[in-house]
Amino acid sequence: MSVQQLYAQKKMAASDAVRLVKNGDMIVVPTGVGEPPALLTALSEIRRSLLDVKVAQILAIRKYAYLDPDTVDHIRHVALFYGAATRAGGQAGWVDFIPNYFSEIPSLIRRDQMPADVVFSMASGMDAHGYFSLSLAADYTMAAIAKARAVVLEVNPNVPFAFGNCHVHISQVAALVESNEPVLEVGLPQIGPVQEAIGKYVADLIDDGATLQIGYGGIPDAVVMQLTTKHDLGIHTEMIGDGILTLVESGAVTNKRKNYLPGKMVATFALGSKRLYQFMDRNPALEIHPVDFTNPPALAGKNDNLVAINATLQIDLLGQCGSESLGHVQYSGTGGQADFVRAANMSNGGKSFIVLPSTAKGDSISRIVPVLSPGTHVSTSKNDVNYVVTEFGVAQLHGKSAKQRARELIGIAHPDFRAELIEQAKRMQVY
Repeated sequence: MSVQQLYAQKKMAASDAVRLVKNGDMIVVPTGVGEPPALLTALSEIRRSLLDVKVAQILAIRKYAYLDPDTVDHIRHVALFYGAATRAGGQAGWVDFIPNYFSEIPSLIRRDQMPADVVFSMASGMDAHGYFSLSLAADYTMAAIAKARAVVLEVNPNVPFAFGNCHVHISQVAALVESNEPVLEVGLPQIGPVQEAIGKYVADLIDDGATLQIGYGGIPDAVVMQLTTKHDLGIHTEMIGDGILTLVESGAVTNKRKNYLPGKMVATFALGSKRLYQFMDRNPALEIHPVDFTNPPALAGKNDNLVAINATLQIDLLGQCGSESLGHVQYSGTGGQADFVRAANMSNGGKSFIVLPSTAKGDSISRIVPVLSPGTHVSTSKNDVNYVVTEFGVAQLHGKSAKQRARELIGIAHPDFRAELIEQAKRMQVY
């Protein structure tokens, strides 16, 4: 049977495809805009006919009707990272949370520590050889496809066909649903003067020829905007977004000086504009790979001069980063921060930056604190953190004693809080 005949045989309405889900199943859904809206809408519509079904995803973008506290016995969301769609449910207790390093989610699946009975994913159109590209998010989805009883793809011509280890053959697919809605666009965050100031400090420490990992957020994007005059930058990251596209278009990114996968940009998911998605389509300079290829420190760290830029919510005077909770209340997740901080530390000439505004809540509280708030989850340890940057400067912590670290961090705290921090540090005997 030809691949076209297989396609025709497996094509069906979303309302029929979701009937492949059985009671007790775990449905694995990709990161961000890789989530399939037609399938998840159809699943929401039949949720009361199911029992004990779970939907696992690292970052949900849209709030589908199944995200409903009244029907959690039917379908419950299992978050690997909280975003706007799942945070309130997680904090109220009707969305579950699995702590993880992003790089290790595929191994959780392969070891049956996280079930993967069914996969729902967006996909590009099928090529002449019967392959679809999961260009928007290969992440842990490729590992789930290898384990799943049923793989259901939402095929959309607006999804780019990217290269890399992100391809699924028609023979692996149980059902296909066609859609043609535009892929959801996610704009760049707002950048204000604080973000610009932090961005300049970081940009000044990035050399020509560096390979970049850039997280999502106003500060990382403020860094990107100040790198357009650099030369021969490379990209090895988890997320490709419009900021990186800006660097490519400016000529700053060439990937020529990368020693690991030279000439190639590497990412595991995409989050951006229609312009970004069009740029990704059949672009030989870009590869999308599973997260256990992009993120493990031992692999990402093979890039010489790897620069990792990630944000935190709070940091204590030893350098412990609370990047994912407000006290004990989960706010987001570890994601790839710890992966890339450690990768940059392993990299020959690598630099890891943790960035944060010096204050929060209208300058009423300091984000640099003597000790983390009670119950705060430590995302990145004191042993891993190197550069910390606020709008008031740069603290370099690697190789420094506890007292030296405290002095460095107090030096980049908001001036209104420095005296209080010095007093607290003296009581802790670290000043």
